[in-house]
Amino acid sequence: MAEGRAVADSSFTYAVGRLTLWSADPALLAERGADVLLSDGLRHLAIANPDLAPYGAAARAVLQQLGLWDELQPRLVRGENIAQTFQFVATGNAELGLVALSQLMQSGRHRQGSLWQVPGTLHKPIEQQAVLLSDSTAAADFMRFAKSEHAHTIIRGFGYGIPDVQ
Repeated sequence: MAEGRAVADSSFTYAVGRLTLWSADPALLAERGADVLLSDGLRHLAIANPDLAPYGAAARAVLQQLGLWDELQPRLVRGENIAQTFQFVATGNAELGLVALSQLMQSGRHRQGSLWQVPGTLHKPIEQQAVLLSDSTAAADFMRFAKSEHAHTIIRGFGYGIPDVQ
C-alpha cells in the first residue's frame, strides 16, 4: 500500500493460522500431548525456519514459552517453510513437527496421526491477510464474500480461525 499498488484501507485479516504439534504416529501424542517434547526418545522435531516463516516464528515462541527452546536445539530440524516442515513429519524424517493445522485437514477432519493443538496464547497470531489490488467490481465482490459467514465456514473447515473483529 505504501507503494500505491493497493486500494487504500482495503487490507484485512481473513483468517488466523493455527499451529499444531503433529506426528504421523497415531499413538505418539494420544496420551501425552505436549509432554512428549520432554521425552528422551524424541530424536527430531521439525519446525519452519523462525527467521523466514511465520509458523516458524510461532514455533520458536511456543518452545520458548514452554522453556524448551534451548534444550531442544540439538533435535530441531528446520524446514525453509511450513510445507517442507510438514514433509519432514509426513515422510518419517522427524517424529514430530510444529505444523499448520490447515496442512492436516481433509474434508473437515484431521489426517491420520496424532496431534496437540497449540494454545494460541503461546504465540502471536498467525494472520492471513487480504488486500484489494484493483478497484474492480469482481475484486470488491470477492472481498465482501471473504468476510461473509459462508466464507468463514469454509475457512474454519480448512483449520483456520476467524479474527474477532473485521
